[in-house]
Amino acid sequence: MNEPDLAALFGAAGVTGWLHATDLRSGREIGLGSDVPLPTASMFKVPLMVEFCRQADAGLLDPASRVTVGAADRVTGPTGLCAMLDDVTISLRDLGHLMITLSDNTAADVLLARVGREEINAMLDGFGLRETRVRQSCRDIYESMAEDAGHSWPYLDPEDIARLRVLDPPRANSATPRETAALFGLIWRDQAASAESCAWMRNVLNLQVWPHRLASGFPYDDVEVSGKTGTLPTLRNEAGVVEYPDGGQYAVAVFTRSLSTALNQPRADAVIGTAARMAVDHLRR
Repeated sequence: MNEPDLAALFGAAGVTGWLHATDLRSGREIGLGSDVPLPTASMFKVPLMVEFCRQADAGLLDPASRVTVGAADRVTGPTGLCAMLDDVTISLRDLGHLMITLSDNTAADVLLARVGREEINAMLDGFGLRETRVRQSCRDIYESMAEDAGHSWPYLDPEDIARLRVLDPPRANSATPRETAALFGLIWRDQAASAESCAWMRNVLNLQVWPHRLASGFPYDDVEVSGKTGTLPTLRNEAGVVEYPDGGQYAVAVFTRSLSTALNQPRADAVIGTAARMAVDHLRR
């Protein structure tokens, strides 16, 4: 498999794609546009989770401490606390669980306010992940889209898309495929935080509910797929780790941009899994 094969695969699905995959045991890699800075959408919640765990490890916050999330805290989104009507009292740790497993935007923003963007970016710098930046909260994302387009998502046309700051890497939450895969590698190697915290992060990432992207490429009972999706207009991403029963572990990050502004694009979702499987199969050979 080579870059033209991957590019043709993405093109047949109506998207432009970027990918990086790493064998976490041997260090072998394969990629397409591995070092291109791209908007991450909800995948920014992964570095947020890492910094949350590091602060808990350092005693800077208590993950079991409780906060009450009310109407003023609620952010646009279809899942979790975003969809609730009443106040919810919940621990910081369970906010982290919801923001990963359900991609709960409200949970993410409450946690982000506690952890801090500058702290996340300083942590990323410490790991040498200098193209990975957290600049926007979920509220910022939705408010900026409404400002830029003059109306709310999902009703956007191509002219609206061209104005969206959330799709412009220097102004948005962003990363490269290589750095995204590297961050997952740090979690799987117990290097992102304490061994206990990394084990918790791996478990939460394994419980993500969305099966239609990365996991769709590995429909086997004995293969574990853990990950985090990201979605914005024309943008579909997912990154995670694929684990085989022989002990093989592969960090994979796939980013896509579609020509169409349609919300439902099953081919664009499915190609993420197909491309990831092609990359992992190549590394396993």
